[in-house]
Amino acid sequence: MSVLCGLALIVVGILVQVALHKTLRIHDATASGAPIVLIGVGVVIFFIAFFGCCGAWKENYCMVTMFAILLVLVIIVEIAAAIAGYIFRNKLSVVVQDSLTETLSSYKNNTEFREAMDKIQKDLKCCGVNSSADWKSFKPDGNSVPDSCCVNVSKDCGAGAMKNSSKVYQEGCSVAVEALLKKNILWVIVAALVIAFLQIMGIVFACMLMRGIRSGYEVM
Repeated sequence: MSVLCGLALIVVGILVQVALHKTLRIHDATASGAPIVLIGVGVVIFFIAFFGCCGAWKENYCMVTMFAILLVLVIIVEIAAAIAGYIFRNKLSVVVQDSLTETLSSYKNNTEFREAMDKIQKDLKCCGVNSSADWKSFKPDGNSVPDSCCVNVSKDCGAGAMKNSSKVYQEGCSVAVEALLKKNILWVIVAALVIAFLQIMGIVFACMLMRGIRSGYEVM
């Protein structure tokens, strides 16, 4: 069970980390905190599980005891990651605003940022940070937006159409991106708490095994 818990934490952590940095170029270190902790904890649990399996197979009291102690420490770290994820949810608005603004300002000069912004606008059906007006300096006419803002994307569809709601999405991307990230971070919190509960059950079983091993020693 601990092996599966470890793998589950690694998978969830990686998925959230990819969502945070592929969907949006976030540079705030706290954004990566919770998923990175989960990935690290998942790797540790995976190896601890083998240690516990060896202890159970050999019926080694010391190894099983150490397994239980290590699981307790891991649970504490997981709860800390869940708390960190919850706290980060409260500062998402600022992080998203800053990251999107940086991505938008680097749109013309950086291919990586341009591709990221185009993907966000296409996938989330939005335009700019707060509204399509954020692209007023995109072209000299002050009324054009990238084609990725268009309802029906085609070449030059955003030219002179900034305020045309039938052609261009008017809502900014900050609200949509924030909602997406909150959903991903919520998965981190839920995964950490659910798996922590399963690990508590593992500790209970380990204690039962320790009791059985000790009883066997006493009989001998």
